[in-house]
Amino acid sequence: MKVVTANMAGVVLRLMVSPGEQITSGQDVVCLESMKMEVNVNAMESGKIKEVKVGIGDFVNEGDVLIVLE
Repeated sequence: MKVVTANMAGVVLRLMVSPGEQITSGQDVVCLESMKMEVNVNAMESGKIKEVKVGIGDFVNEGDVLIVLE
């Protein structure tokens, strides 16, 4: 199973993709906010989005699964 994980702890500020969308390696998929700093999380692999496991306003820890790819 291919997944996109959080690279830091923070609050989900923006979701840049939705289920069923095809993404490419390096594409920004989620924006996290921590201590007034915005950090984009990008996909390390290409694929089709199967599930978005977080919503705007959710708190995530480093390493949490944000998106599952097919």
